[in-house]
Amino acid sequence: MVLDLAIHGKDKPVPVSEIAKRQNISLKYLEKLIGKLKQGNILKSQRGPFGGHQLARPASEITVGELVRLLEERGAITDCAEEDSKLCGECNQAGECITQWVWIEASKAMFDRLDNISIDSLLKKFDNGRIF
Repeated sequence: MVLDLAIHGKDKPVPVSEIAKRQNISLKYLEKLIGKLKQGNILKSQRGPFGGHQLARPASEITVGELVRLLEERGAITDCAEEDSKLCGECNQAGECITQWVWIEASKAMFDRLDNISIDSLLKKFDNGRIF
């Protein structure tokens, strides 16, 4: 949805029905995402006959890491990696888990990388939306 809006919503708002059709994604599913994306200052909406959605900020300022955190409502690969604490309480190995640090480090590495991929750079990598 965000990539589609970066391409097709530069000059005018895009109806969610057009995105659903173009991306072959359920309209109902996209409507669920809209609230989170608006709350996260990713989308802005316009009502009325010429209404729809556009990016609230330039595509160069929106990162994949930000989108993953917002839509997944978490900032780590596993629940136990959400906090840098030895006693996470998420599973029956809490406090004794010898691999928790792996998940913490993997989460940090993944989000470090995703935070450096902007929507704009992703589109440029794929020839300005040729895949759409």
